[in-house]
Formats: sequence, structure tokens, C-alpha cells
Amino acid sequence: MNKSIRNRAFTGTALALAASAVLTACGGQDSSSTDTKAKNAGTKAVAVKDPLVATFDGGLYVLDGESLKLANTIELPGFNRLNPAGDDDHVVVSTDSGFRVLNAAQQTFTGVEYKGAKPGHVVRHAGKTVLFTDGTGEVNVFDPDDLAGGKKPQGRSYTSAEPHHGVAIELSNGELLSTLGTEEKRTGVLVLDKNNKEIKRNEKCPGVHGEAAAKGEAIGIGCEDGILIYKDGKFTKVDAPDDYGRIGNQSGSDASPVLLGDYKTDPEAELERPTRVSLINTETGKLKLVDLGTSYSFRSLGRGPEGEALLLGTNGDLHVIDPETGKVEKKIPVVDEWQEPLDWQQPRPTLFVRDHTAYVSEPGQRKLHAIDIETGKKVTSVTLPKSTNELSGVVAGH
Repeated sequence: MNKSIRNRAFTGTALALAASAVLTACGGQDSSSTDTKAKNAGTKAVAVKDPLVATFDGGLYVLDGESLKLANTIELPGFNRLNPAGDDDHVVVSTDSGFRVLNAAQQTFTGVEYKGAKPGHVVRHAGKTVLFTDGTGEVNVFDPDDLAGGKKPQGRSYTSAEPHHGVAIELSNGELLSTLGTEEKRTGVLVLDKNNKEIKRNEKCPGVHGEAAAKGEAIGIGCEDGILIYKDGKFTKVDAPDDYGRIGNQSGSDASPVLLGDYKTDPEAELERPTRVSLINTETGKLKLVDLGTSYSFRSLGRGPEGEALLLGTNGDLHVIDPETGKVEKKIPVVDEWQEPLDWQQPRPTLFVRDHTAYVSEPGQRKLHAIDIETGKKVTSVTLPKSTNELSGVVAGH
């Protein structure tokens, strides 16, 4: 077994996703799920090391992060989303009633919940985890280490002027960046001091969506005409080369000043399947576009342990990109060719990165793969009872 997987829990470092991304990876639309109560299946579970969590239609799978062995199945109907909570044990699950905290190591919900309609982005940075609830505009900030006691952490909160599909991040100096907008229109970002007093704002970011942090605590916020960077108390706008050049999903790394972003140019498309990605240098303010010759989805972006830009293409390859030059250094075959579905909530191959390992789901085959990023070798694979949708796991730190 790959040594980096065995030692993951002791590295003390973590790298963010495309969505997401993406994190908290996000499709750029509001999410919802059916109102339900969750219950654990089976008897009391044995603690899982470095757990992974995957959603399926009807619940959650909890897997051992080294062997990928299925440890437990938790029933939870509806469309649910996943994000690391920021410590070694917990994952944040977004349901229709709000954010719920799952102790993935113990395979049980803790009872900690942040209620509110349309729970959206979950962001980890500078030792804090920030939740943004789209339906209320509420922002909640907490220290993930405080989840250890099983009680709701004492934390900071802020409510946006109007509910919207937004995102927020707290910096190491206590400043809080939070998006500006309404349900119909999103325009930019404001900055609050430790006492939630507004100290700065920038409204030159139409369609604001997503965030990522780069080396030196440079924060990128996606716009429909480029990206907005906040660093050392100042905003800088990096314009896209096209009038409409949307960077809605980004992935950053503490090891690199360059952010990885998607890039879309057709505002009228029902679903644009781009082949270009954006690389934004937060030190120089330069934006580079790289055509990979294959499309991807909002769940395709990630970063490696040395800051490598990672992208899972619809050709089935994991692309390892030098963020400084844009050169594709490696193409690792992982899954069969696939196409992004029109409905963003439908399953598609998904990338989740933790230390030196890239985990990739293959819903069409009910499989999950672990890839060593450095060697490009497939460490192990597993076939699950049902096709999965979202994929995440515990990640300590930011």
C-alpha cells in the first residue's frame, strides 16, 4: 500500500478541491433534497481510519481511506452534498434542512446542525470552517477542532443583506469576505473586520461564484468576466480575455500562487462543456488559458501536494498540470470516457484529492479508485453496491 496513504493522518496539511469545489465543488445552482430523518444501518460501527464518504441515491457510504473497504451504510434519502469539516473525523453533509455534521470515523451523525434552506458552500481556511446558507444568507464560522466534543461549536455568525447563492471565507487576521447579491443578481464581495463591521467592498464581479485560496493568502473570487483577487487588504481584478469569461469554480493550494479555474464563454448555453481551464497567477495578476482537448465538469478540479493542478477529463484521464507553465506533465488513465449530464445533480465521475492520493469515482461502473499522484499508478479500486454521486472525506486543516 502507498506510504503516503498510510501516513496521511499525520501530515498536518490539506489541499482544497474544484468545487468545489469544488469543494466545495458547486454546480452554480441552488441545491435541495427531500426532508428526511437519517438513521444508521447495522450495529455500532468500528472506527474508520481516514474515512471517505460518498453519496448514493438513498444514503451515504463510509469507506476506509486506505483499503477503500465499505465500512458502513447510512440511510439518508434525497440529494445530499459533502464537504470536509476540517478535522480528522468529521464531514459536513448538506441536506434540505441545513448543514449536518457527520462523524465519519464513527459513522454517525453528531446532532450538530446549522439549520436553513438551501445550504451551499463550505470553505476551510486558516483553521476555520465557514458555512454559507443560500436560503437565508447566513454565514456561520467555527473552529473544526471544537467538533470533537460532539456539541455545536461556539462561533461567529453574520447574515447577508439579502439571501443569495453565495460564499464566505475568514482570513487569518479575522477578516471575513462574503459575497454580495440577491436571488436575481450577484455583484461582488464585501470585507468585514473581526466585529462584523464592513471595511471594504468591490462590486465589479458580476455573477460572483466560488472561491479559492492561494499561497500567501491570496483569495480568488470567481466572476463572469474574470476573477477578483483579495490580498494584503487590497482588491485586484484580473479580466478574462473574453467579454464573457466565467470562472465559477476554482481550486487553490498553499504551495502555489496560481489558482486553477474553469472557463466558460457562452452565457446562453444550456450546458457548456469547455475544454479550456484558467490558471490565475495571484502574484502577477496574469491569467493563462490552457486547452486540454477534453471537457470536464465542476467536480473535476483539484490540487496535488506540491501545488500541481489536477483535472479529471471526460476522456477518462487525470491531467497533472504545471500551474506555472500550463504544461500537462502527465495524463493518468483512470475511468472510461464519460459525458457531463445536463442536470448538475446527476452523477458523474468525481475527483477528491487528499495529500498524495487522488480518489476518483466511476458511477457507471459503481467503482471508486485511488491513484498515487506522483507515480500515476492505481493503488486500489473497489466496486460498491450502488452508483455514487458526490465524493469527499475528512481533511484536517485547509
